[in-house]
Amino acid sequence: METRLAVIAIIVENPDSVEALNALLHEYGSVIIGRMGIPYHAKGVNLISVAVDAPMDAISTLSGKIGRLEGVSAKVAYSRV
Repeated sequence: METRLAVIAIIVENPDSVEALNALLHEYGSVIIGRMGIPYHAKGVNLISVAVDAPMDAISTLSGKIGRLEGVSAKVAYSRV
């Protein structure tokens, strides 16, 4: 199956959703290339970028599941590769 490279940008505004977010990222760990998280204490949020190499439907599913978490938003940027 053809895979795509993408970056999922995640903003966590509700700290109670972090455990569920980490569980989702663990579930999709086989397609995650790497991740970087930045706590922004001045605004009380966490900014996370997750690089993935996966089929488009898996990326969309993961992004959708993340976006349905309370106080969490996610957007995907796909590469052309």
